[in-house]
Amino acid sequence: MSLHKRKPSKSSTAEAPHGYEFGGPLGAFGITFGLPVLVYSFFFLCNDVSGCPAPALLSPNTLTLDKLKAQTPWPEDGLWGLHDTKVTLWVSAYYFLSLFLYFLLPGEEVEGQQLACGGRHMYKFNSFESALVILGGLAVGTAMHGSSFVVWTYIWDNLIQILTANMLIATSTAVFVYLRSFSVPPPTQPNPENRELAKGGHTGNILYDFFIGRELNPRIILPDWIPFGIGSQVIDIKVFNEMRPGLLGWLILDLAFIAAQHRTYGYVTDSIILITAFQSLYVMDALYMEGAITTTMDITTDGFGYMLSFGDLIWVPFFYSQQARYLAVYPLQLGLLGIAGILAVQSLGYYLFRSANNQKNRFRQNPDDERVKHLTYMETAAGSRLLTSGWWGTARHINYLGDWIMSFSYCLPTGVAGYIVHHYTNPVTGKVHTEVEQGDARGWGMIFTYLYIVYFGVLLVHREMRDEEKCRRKYGKDWDRYCELVRWRILPGIY
Repeated sequence: MSLHKRKPSKSSTAEAPHGYEFGGPLGAFGITFGLPVLVYSFFFLCNDVSGCPAPALLSPNTLTLDKLKAQTPWPEDGLWGLHDTKVTLWVSAYYFLSLFLYFLLPGEEVEGQQLACGGRHMYKFNSFESALVILGGLAVGTAMHGSSFVVWTYIWDNLIQILTANMLIATSTAVFVYLRSFSVPPPTQPNPENRELAKGGHTGNILYDFFIGRELNPRIILPDWIPFGIGSQVIDIKVFNEMRPGLLGWLILDLAFIAAQHRTYGYVTDSIILITAFQSLYVMDALYMEGAITTTMDITTDGFGYMLSFGDLIWVPFFYSQQARYLAVYPLQLGLLGIAGILAVQSLGYYLFRSANNQKNRFRQNPDDERVKHLTYMETAAGSRLLTSGWWGTARHINYLGDWIMSFSYCLPTGVAGYIVHHYTNPVTGKVHTEVEQGDARGWGMIFTYLYIVYFGVLLVHREMRDEEKCRRKYGKDWDRYCELVRWRILPGIY
């Protein structure tokens, strides 16, 4: 059965003018070329070879490029060593496994939001079930081989090359959807697949449109002749990238870092277990609640371009797992008091985040649901209902506050971060002994392990500003009236 609901296309109405976002073409250039450098820098400058940060950075007066390269896992063959064809093939196999499970496993079919062209897309959701299959296989391998299971050792030994493989996949996907977007039918032509361009994503500036995403929901319908029930199924490229390889990849990296800590020290610390438990909860919750993605801005408003491709496949798994990678090398023990304090922060953030999102989603799906029918709301000329009580009467984007609070619990388990790696060679046996201590690096490692809090706060405020702009365009004066009823944006009484 095809998951694409075919409806006659309607002519698109005139679009309201959209300005540039993310600083326009200049900002798109900076993010497109700057963030990959930043991600690689984190892997090289906070490492298991010399320290976090590399000790040369602690003495800027004597810093040289050769000295810095000697203290990092920089490949012997230079830039070419960042890529390994075999690693890229294995990473690609992981993507194909996720895609195969999407096709093979049964899933919930959900109708998406109304499109500007008049139709709706249908979605098949089974990311949670797919993740259980993959994680179950990893659990069996770990039970048989322990922390030396080949998947865990392969990830740790080839981290940089795995990053590069994902970079190639993310970039090639962005190029593909950009070029394919030029085949979207104009409003006057038949459009049985309900394809449309994203508002604000076709400015005519090549770099900006490539970055922000031209097509709203790029999809591929497989040919009918493909057997095993796969034929006629739809690959929604945006939803696949948002919910599958990168999100689950984040959790798999965390688990690989736990295994690395165990192989090195013979035990696993409470800090790395706590971080992985928090992030596992976040990932598995998102996969379980996958259907809620149809109402998010990523799906309804943003085109799919390099911004989302890079964010889904690189930024989420590799940047978000920095804390677990740090703890794999520096095994910090928190103790019961430390665990209790961090658990309290995480519980508060998660409760706020999930209960607020559930409240909104339930109200949108069924306003007569017993759990939300008591809520007050404001009718708009556009036909929408805006909640004025409950969580959403407290702040217009209250869920972002819960998300930000949770970000603290991801960083706090690293403590006052920073370490230096010392290598000692036994003159008799020639065996190299390694010791890790904080020393002069204490505190400086927080640049790597706590940047997530700052970044995430900026991200949420920026996203909130985009939400506000979108709502103001959609609701006009009704949004101004709504803002008078619900004054605060994210943090009641402050912002």
